[in-house]
This record gives sequence, C-alpha cells and structure tokens, in this order.
Amino acid sequence: MDLVTVGHWTFVLGLILSVIAGFGGEIPALTAVLVVLGLIVGFLNVTEKESTPFLVGVIALMLVGSAGLGVVRYADWLVPILNNIVAFVAAAGLVVAVKQVLSIARSPQA
Repeated sequence: MDLVTVGHWTFVLGLILSVIAGFGGEIPALTAVLVVLGLIVGFLNVTEKESTPFLVGVIALMLVGSAGLGVVRYADWLVPILNNIVAFVAAAGLVVAVKQVLSIARSPQA
C-alpha cells in the first residue's frame, strides 16, 4: 500500500470518526486521535498544488465550527460533530501551512 492510499484512508477514517463520535458528545481521548489522524493527513494527503484550496477549506470549517451553532435550537447534535471535524482538519491545516511557509522560505526571491 502506497502513502497516497494511506493518506486517503486516514482522511476517510478521520471524517467517519468525527461524525460517529460526535453523537457521543465530547471525548478528549478521541479528540487526540483525530488530531493525530489530521497530522497524518497533512503530511501524506495534501500536495503543494492542493495546499491553497485545502487551507481555504480548513479556514471555512474552523469558522463554521466556532460560529456558535449552539444557539440554533435544534442543532445541538451538530456542535460536537463540527468540533470533531475542526480538530481533525485544523491539525492537517497546521501541517500544510507549515509546509507552505517552509516552501516559500526555501524558494529563491525573484
């Protein structure tokens, strides 16, 4: 199995765990697992060409996750799911952002 396949299935697993575990509420140990999976996805699954759209998506998900959906009366079940997804993609976004900064720092100035 190559690293691209591992990265793909890690991403799928992270999303599935985020949704399923969200119905069980906030579980700190699971959040740690999601962060580790997100780090793996950031290292293995996002190419330099995909970095900018991926980071824009991460920013959008983080904004939605922190938007305070708890005020929506019938969306209480959605808040822990979004929190889990945010933990997962934020870790991946951190890795991708650091990779981008290092890439820019290494490239010669024009």
